[in-house]
Amino acid sequence: MCCAGIVLWAGGAATVRAQEVYTQSDFGGVGLMQTPTARMAREGEFSFVVSRTTPYTNYNVSMQPLPWLEGSFRYTNVSNRLYGPRSLSGSQTYKDKSIDAKVRLWEETRWIPQVAVGARDVGGTGLFSSEFAVASKRVGPFDISLGLGWGYLGARGDIRNPLGFLDERFDTRPTGGTGTGKFSTNKFLRGRPGFFGGIEYRSPWQWLRLKAELDGNDYRHQPQNNNQPQRWPVNLGAVFRVHRNVDFTLGYERGEVATAAVTLHTNLATHVDPPKVYDPAPEAVAFTSTPVDGPAPGTETPERKTPEAVDWQETARALGANAGIDVTRIGRRGSELVIHGEQQRFFYPAEGVGRATRIVDNRVGNDIDWVTVTSERKGMPLVESSVHRPRFLELLDHRLDLQDFRRSVEQNPVTPREEETLYVAPLKRFTGGFSLGYQQNVGGPDAFVLYQIYGAASGTFNVSRNLWVDGTLSVNLANNYDKFRYDAPSALPRVRTNLRQYLTSSDTTLPNFQVTGTRRLGDDLYGLAYGGLLESMYGGAGGEVLYRPFGERWAIGADLNWVKQRGFRQDFSFRKYHIVTGQATGYLDTGFQHVTLAVSVGRYLAGDWGTTIDVSRQFANGTRMGAYATITNKSGGNGYGEGSFDKGIYVSIPFDLLLPHSSRSRATLLWQPLIRDGGARLNKRYTLYTLTNDLDGELFDKNLGKIAD
Repeated sequence: MCCAGIVLWAGGAATVRAQEVYTQSDFGGVGLMQTPTARMAREGEFSFVVSRTTPYTNYNVSMQPLPWLEGSFRYTNVSNRLYGPRSLSGSQTYKDKSIDAKVRLWEETRWIPQVAVGARDVGGTGLFSSEFAVASKRVGPFDISLGLGWGYLGARGDIRNPLGFLDERFDTRPTGGTGTGKFSTNKFLRGRPGFFGGIEYRSPWQWLRLKAELDGNDYRHQPQNNNQPQRWPVNLGAVFRVHRNVDFTLGYERGEVATAAVTLHTNLATHVDPPKVYDPAPEAVAFTSTPVDGPAPGTETPERKTPEAVDWQETARALGANAGIDVTRIGRRGSELVIHGEQQRFFYPAEGVGRATRIVDNRVGNDIDWVTVTSERKGMPLVESSVHRPRFLELLDHRLDLQDFRRSVEQNPVTPREEETLYVAPLKRFTGGFSLGYQQNVGGPDAFVLYQIYGAASGTFNVSRNLWVDGTLSVNLANNYDKFRYDAPSALPRVRTNLRQYLTSSDTTLPNFQVTGTRRLGDDLYGLAYGGLLESMYGGAGGEVLYRPFGERWAIGADLNWVKQRGFRQDFSFRKYHIVTGQATGYLDTGFQHVTLAVSVGRYLAGDWGTTIDVSRQFANGTRMGAYATITNKSGGNGYGEGSFDKGIYVSIPFDLLLPHSSRSRATLLWQPLIRDGGARLNKRYTLYTLTNDLDGELFDKNLGKIAD
């Protein structure tokens, strides 16, 4: 069974040249109909494809995290096969899950085609497993591709395996699937391969493309003995671009069946956030230079005062309402004004700093040259962002361009310095709110989609700025969990596969209720401690430390937790199972196209020991695409649960890119093929690496232009 989140569709990608936009195949990923090409989508491209080719319906999600790497996740609905015995799943049809990958080896030149290699159904059941190499070359309006495929893509078996001279085992491909969710290399490049390829014609009209394809599959050896007739191996299709983010494809495949597909696509890397019509306008500033035709109508020169005479309580309120900064205190270091606080509204730090500088300029006299915002998170000071006030005004007055202004902005580590305190804000004891939520489980035997819509009330009581109690009360509003009856098999302690009981035992739950404390333990060293109902399935206590040097691309941390399994009703009751769990984690921003590598080593909830590797790429606007895999000492054994190891792919999108108002929250969409007990981690509400994200100067620097918004 798969768990996935839900995210609003982000339309409106920036318009690009037609020759840079490629269409998706029936299986997801750039290609023709049934087969891939060597082409890659623009980096940051995100596509959702639904295709129907009897008896298969494919639901595909494809991502392009790097210019040379494409990843896809797919559900295949086999309409003429049942999921299992009727006693288990009734009349539900079979669902197959798979993950694909394609890597570009080199780009096209004048004489040399672009070449890519890839694999389908990696680490899944292996029903549609394939490996391939393909080359593509453009000739005028025609894009010509030719490839060689093993497995499903090359089932016609046109030639003897050219790798057979290395080892005779390459001549024969093992039959059957690899098992539920297992990763196996015993089929890679095995068996007789088949040729595939075709032509895509870019018509004079941008809304129309035509495709002709040689299929490498003869459909006489389909998985599950689901063989299909094929009159000829040529597939034909037409792609209609009905909107810049929507493609509609009609085809005729195998000389037997009409096909159709719908593709929704956008580019998350270049997506422009909608106008923030619900944000307050930034405060206007009065420039020292007055235009020849006089000041603009309605513009008034503000009354600027010495720092000692300013109403700092009113200024703190303005900083909260207009700059999104929850002020803790305001101080002065000679000609530098320092605002200490936590940014709670604006996703891009530069935007909050710019608004704060405007507010200060409208209230403070010219004896203040620098405005510094000390970013805090949960009571921990993280980074100081300083702006040279006169140069900032020149930027706003268009007397200075952004590149020259960069030399007037600094980010520095927070260090103890002598400072005159001008204002200390009172502690806000209680905050809270209400929201609607949605969760789903996809691909299980009970139903393709099991869903729940719920209402949630959350609240936080602050004991101090570094110590607080918070929790969430959830009430079911609607679900179809009456169909939820299946428990996944497992010989390990059931640390996650009791999911059904947790979701169906009560309509009112307390998913989280904990006390949390933070502390800056030293230069670049941070600490976190917590105890209570830590997540829907576990309560207990634990702690975390993180060493994250300012200005460095690496960090290292560790957490240790004693947890006990909660009762199925998610109240204050507990079950007998308890364990000590935790991991040491190293983080590295590789400096290569903003790819971050996180490697964790430790003990998991079921008592197994192993490693989790997470690789992700963050774009300039904060969107992140990634994938992870966990392998433990129980991987590959019968006791691990469904599948031999844990894996998934995800995309994390700032709500700021989706909403008409600024937000620091994120929407994360995770595709995890199976819920299993092996490799399971504690789902902590807070992690230090996330809490210290303001130390990542890339987001500030790459979006510095927002300082003038």
